[in-house]
Amino acid sequence: MVEKNRKLLALGAIAAAGVLIAGTVSAQNWPTRAVRIINPFPAGGGTDAFARPLAAVMPKDLGQQILIENLGGAGGTLGAGTASRANPDGYTWFMGAVHHTIAETLYRKLSYSLTRDFVPVTLVASVPSAVVVHPSVPAKTIKELIALDKRSPGAINYGSAGYGTTHHMNGELFNLITGTKLTHVPYKGAGPLTPALMSGEVAMAFDGMGTAGPNVKSGRLRALAVTTATRSELLPEVPTLQESGVNINVTTWYALWGIKGTPQPIVDRMHQSITKAMQLPEIKKVWASLGATAGGQPPAEFGKFVQQEIDTWGKVVKASGAKVEN
Repeated sequence: MVEKNRKLLALGAIAAAGVLIAGTVSAQNWPTRAVRIINPFPAGGGTDAFARPLAAVMPKDLGQQILIENLGGAGGTLGAGTASRANPDGYTWFMGAVHHTIAETLYRKLSYSLTRDFVPVTLVASVPSAVVVHPSVPAKTIKELIALDKRSPGAINYGSAGYGTTHHMNGELFNLITGTKLTHVPYKGAGPLTPALMSGEVAMAFDGMGTAGPNVKSGRLRALAVTTATRSELLPEVPTLQESGVNINVTTWYALWGIKGTPQPIVDRMHQSITKAMQLPEIKKVWASLGATAGGQPPAEFGKFVQQEIDTWGKVVKASGAKVEN
């Protein structure tokens, strides 16, 4: 019996070693064909602004084309669900955002779990949001905006890229802290939100700096504040919410995940390639133009950050009473 157990242990060790060797060989050969990154938002939004520049330069390192597939809908959860069911062979990845940590508690039912069905790779970029209004809105400061709402509660509407996005939850947080009654109007992504905001279809938004900044500089929108603790280099003249008397300090961030089951050596190789790309002068220039701070932390560190964000936004969702039936 002892001899039989020894043989079984030996066979197990050999099998484990075989799996390890196979994984290593797989990572060394990967990729041998085009790599797909699923972007769960429509083209033209903040996620696209970071995903596509990376997809343009990373083939130099990986030796294969990177394809961006936009699968928008349901506040980014539709594309996330599709990505979660992909083959974990290293040829499908998921470019998500802070929105997906919010969705974990905002949506009553999700077809996936961010922590169960994905493996963290790294943070790609974080940007402040700007509280922007259409030029027709008479408020020129946060104080004036609050006063305007208090005179006609619920009359001011704010647009978002969908339920559960930072556009939406920043508005909920703002209402909670200031006692305002801003009315939420969801769109199917930041792409459709931008023209609605510039046309005056919605009065305001808590928009990512990447899309808001250029429109503020052109005069098509007016910025009242930024959501981070420090001012943005992109709009240095715009005060922070904290400077304006509102205790809010949040960022919009974008990140890359792999599909659960993707071999760790391939995850590590993808992390290496994406962080290498973020050091390129052309990518640094794009990030700077969007007012973004580059990420790049290791997968394990990023995974801890994701869990912290799920916990933090879960408290905001609970306090606001916001829920999405799906």
